[in-house]
Amino acid sequence: MSEPSKFKALLASGRPLISDGAMGTLLHDRGVKLDTCFDALNIQQPALVAEIHRDYIEAGAQIIQTNTFGANRFKLAQHGLAEKVTEINRAGVDLARKVVEASFKDVLIAGDVGPLGVRLAPFGRVQPEQAFAAFSEQICALTSGQVDLLILETFADLYEIVEAIRAAKTCAPDLPVLASMTFTRDNLTLLGDSPAKVARRIHAAGADVIGINCSGGPNQLLNLLKQMREAVPEGVFSVMPNAGWPQQVEGRIMYPAGPEYFGDYALSFWREGASVIGGCCGTTPTHIASISSTVSKTNPASVQKIEVIRLKKDPSAAEAVALPPTQLASRLQAGKFAIAVEMDPPRGLTTQKLLAGASLLAEAGADVIDVADSPMARMRMSPWAVCELIQRKVGIETTLHFPTRGRNLLRVQGDLLAAHALDVRNVFVVMGDPTSIGDYPDAMDNYDLVPSGLIKLIKQGFNAGLDHSGNEIGQPTHFFVGCALNLNPQDLQGEIKNLRRKLKAGADFILTQPIYDIRHVTEFKQAYEASEGSPLPIPMLVGLLPLASLRHANFLQQEVPGIDIPQTALQQMAAAGEHGAAAGVKLAAELAIQLKELAQGIYIMPAFGRYDHAAEIIEAIQ
Repeated sequence: MSEPSKFKALLASGRPLISDGAMGTLLHDRGVKLDTCFDALNIQQPALVAEIHRDYIEAGAQIIQTNTFGANRFKLAQHGLAEKVTEINRAGVDLARKVVEASFKDVLIAGDVGPLGVRLAPFGRVQPEQAFAAFSEQICALTSGQVDLLILETFADLYEIVEAIRAAKTCAPDLPVLASMTFTRDNLTLLGDSPAKVARRIHAAGADVIGINCSGGPNQLLNLLKQMREAVPEGVFSVMPNAGWPQQVEGRIMYPAGPEYFGDYALSFWREGASVIGGCCGTTPTHIASISSTVSKTNPASVQKIEVIRLKKDPSAAEAVALPPTQLASRLQAGKFAIAVEMDPPRGLTTQKLLAGASLLAEAGADVIDVADSPMARMRMSPWAVCELIQRKVGIETTLHFPTRGRNLLRVQGDLLAAHALDVRNVFVVMGDPTSIGDYPDAMDNYDLVPSGLIKLIKQGFNAGLDHSGNEIGQPTHFFVGCALNLNPQDLQGEIKNLRRKLKAGADFILTQPIYDIRHVTEFKQAYEASEGSPLPIPMLVGLLPLASLRHANFLQQEVPGIDIPQTALQQMAAAGEHGAAAGVKLAAELAIQLKELAQGIYIMPAFGRYDHAAEIIEAIQ
């Protein structure tokens, strides 16, 4: 019987297969520093790795995983070993094979593949085809060493694990694939996908076994297993939990769940349909021995469930910290070029994908994230909550879009106080989109203040410690307020008049609608100076909306007021064909470079949530 067929036969035997536990935990416990490339130890210290494999086999593991979790070109590049992908992976397989042969036991070898350690587009810069190539390189190296199955583990990005499955099925179409995801305390992946969605997607992608690993302790994974089985009743499942949530004790990472506890939960995993059971971070051969012993001597009919304990989350109070001036204000006041990028709030509760995009933009060099409020009058999460999350979890400052439409004076002032209490102090005041074009066309569309009136309320009222009625609010706020500007209006003098009112009310900076021709900036500035007798008195960040395709460009040109795309740009988009998005990024980057001499910053509005395109523009001007 071939080894792949043997794995499937063992799965059908009626008892779960026992996999090994943590590799990194034991390597660290045996003196390997955390900044070491653990995968390279297959070559540098093979005896140490072999010893751990041997301990797991003695503990009863029927599957041992190669020490290749991070042996892909991206992670190895961090240690200067990108050219050794094949060598390190082959060494890992050969080492495991020698240990199995020396044990004279019937043990399967799983080629271990972890995530690439980089984000995939649109939340990162690595394209799916690049991820597929990296996974193919590693998996082909593992399969050339004749592994019995592949374990893709600890993935947090559903799109990434699908590329890994595709690479596995391409490199070795007959080899069994166990694909395993990790989850947060909220029982979602880092990008907000539910256990049910993960199970269905992994199953549809062709994985032979649907897995959960890492995450929290056994209790959480039992809950996740139940949800996944409900979503894919016909699926085959694997569970490999951490030894509880890690805790730091006297500078060391400790895991609280003991071996006996693991043995008890192994029966529940089995009862709930797990066909492969093992361990992840913090687990040791002792944990695996407990699982193996419990499973081997238990009659399936006598297995008892353990009820899932649902723990309530402890609420954490938000802290309000006033730190005037804001970082954006300081940058503009110092005459430095500022880069702002707009993001839309999520349509539902999950914010993981938005936070991943914000993290990418922060790493690329953005100075501030602008969070829109119900763009196109579509229902979305309140932006001030999103701003606070981005600032707290990503560490980059935000600008809150604050439309006057749909808000009465009570709500305007209450929302402003809430934003300031959460340290969201950059505010961009706009009229907002009419509800007639959005999800709820019959919704109330009234407003008590026009944008210039709201700017006056903030700058001359709240920032002076007074509300709209002149009552004290306890202490002054410290908002930095922006206003909107159309650089290509039908009524140029009317636009200048509106801007004059906003400046008189106290606006601190300007964000413009997107442009595609640099002359609109120069012509507006000249017209303003001729009308007012002086240059623009406050900083201006010019809007850039990268074109995604010729169709996108034609839509903007024909249907969006104020947009004027030069014929040369339309011709370039037409010539780009299916590479229109790349051409659009190039055009936007060229404009951004020119704007460094004409404005105090740029305001990027990525089309269709392509934050990786915004990152490319930022890199081009830096």
